[in-house]
Amino acid sequence: MDNLLSIVTFIPALAALILAVFLRGDDAAAQKNAKWLALLATSATFVLSIFIITGFDPADTGFQFVEERDWILGLKYKMGVDGISVLFVMLTTFLMPITIAACWGVSVRVKEYMIAFLLLETLMLGVFMALDLVLFYLFFEAGLIPMFLIIGIWGGKERIYAAFKFFLYTFLGSVLMLVAMIAMYYDAGTTDIEALLNHTFDSSPMTVFGFQIIGGLQTLLWLAFFASFAVKMPMWPVHTWLPDAHVQAPTAGSVVLAAVLLKMGGYGFLRFSLPMFPMGSEVMGTFVLWLSVIAIIYASLVAMVQDDMKKLIAYSSVAHMGFVTMGIFSVNQQGIDGAIFQMISHGFISGALFLCVGVIYDRMHTREIAAYGGLVNRMPHYALIFMFFTMANVGLPGTSGFVGEFLTLVGVFQANTWVAMFATTGVILSAAYALWLYRRVVFGDLIKESLKSITDMNGREKAIFAPLVFMTLLLGIYPALILDIIGPSVEALVSNYNAAIPAPDAVTLATH
Repeated sequence: MDNLLSIVTFIPALAALILAVFLRGDDAAAQKNAKWLALLATSATFVLSIFIITGFDPADTGFQFVEERDWILGLKYKMGVDGISVLFVMLTTFLMPITIAACWGVSVRVKEYMIAFLLLETLMLGVFMALDLVLFYLFFEAGLIPMFLIIGIWGGKERIYAAFKFFLYTFLGSVLMLVAMIAMYYDAGTTDIEALLNHTFDSSPMTVFGFQIIGGLQTLLWLAFFASFAVKMPMWPVHTWLPDAHVQAPTAGSVVLAAVLLKMGGYGFLRFSLPMFPMGSEVMGTFVLWLSVIAIIYASLVAMVQDDMKKLIAYSSVAHMGFVTMGIFSVNQQGIDGAIFQMISHGFISGALFLCVGVIYDRMHTREIAAYGGLVNRMPHYALIFMFFTMANVGLPGTSGFVGEFLTLVGVFQANTWVAMFATTGVILSAAYALWLYRRVVFGDLIKESLKSITDMNGREKAIFAPLVFMTLLLGIYPALILDIIGPSVEALVSNYNAAIPAPDAVTLATH
């Protein structure tokens, strides 16, 4: 099918335009129509995206389904996917119908709410498909606007503070990336990502403000991109916007934020930092590995003392993203395979955990852990699903969470034994805070009067969780479903990286 990527990308935006132009009123019928149109559009997007994955050839490590045409001011509109990006496209299209279904209880400005999510899907898909620097940057930055509105309009009591903190952190981090993109254009003479992947940026040492920069221009460009992607992940210590954003965002907003938006940082490292600036990545790699270890341990310890369920899961996400950055900058097959697998797996598991919080928040209107206890007595189906995703989050063998963490640690062990040893403590700490949360909320006697009339999950809620349970189990039992797709592309990435790096002794001497 011609222009398949563009069709998949812009169907949600078209649905948003139809909602904005043709849907009038805010009565119950109009709200219902808005929800059904959004669900239909996101479902159609997912169905069409299946043609992308079924027509994708994993053995081809180049970009496929490429679309290229002249745009404006001499710029190119260029889209394509490879073995690394195609799975993020599928993750996004898979989760968005589930997210819309989770919005069914929303009754305030429903049309605008659906428009925001539809536009957000288009912009997220654009990030993973863009093959031009300018196009990538536009999609990357424009995605902030719908999420800013989702948090700021439909969020909690401190939503304005959280929305502005989210926007300013992520926007300011990307300013340096824009400067770096301009420098890349002047150096390479193109904004075509495919061409830039084959361009060698200068890595000769250079002096800036009296400091010698090992890796030269590559290291400077790497640092500029790192400023943006580290905030997006987010990495410690620029992670503080995430807990506030998650706590104040509505349930559906938290799902998209954790499941897809955070993955843009990891995708950026794989698309730009490693292949375009290999010397910069080599020079700064150890620094990132230790930052990742700090993130894993620190975020896990902070999660253990939280009294808000959403904030605990948010810190858990920071810790899990630490495994991702650690795997990426181990720069070997197992590490990068594990990092990508962990990102896909985390999309399902973290999204489900935020939905679990949303189920009881819709009934009790509080996220305080102390307000619950003994829910298994009234909500056995909920208790079972919550337990399943808690175990997956911990990394129980047989779930997708185990595969990602195990592969990542195997890869990191090859790169740096000390980093791997300290990072492994994160597995123990994650079990501590996750099981503590589950015990406090679900187990025990049902002694609180407010909980004695709480009802179990309804059919719609069970249907929302069913595909997430299925994918978490499927990927845990049959990880080759992902590894076979990403394997050749990751192998090519690692091979090109190693070919671009001087002998290890030379790099070590230069770094010292």
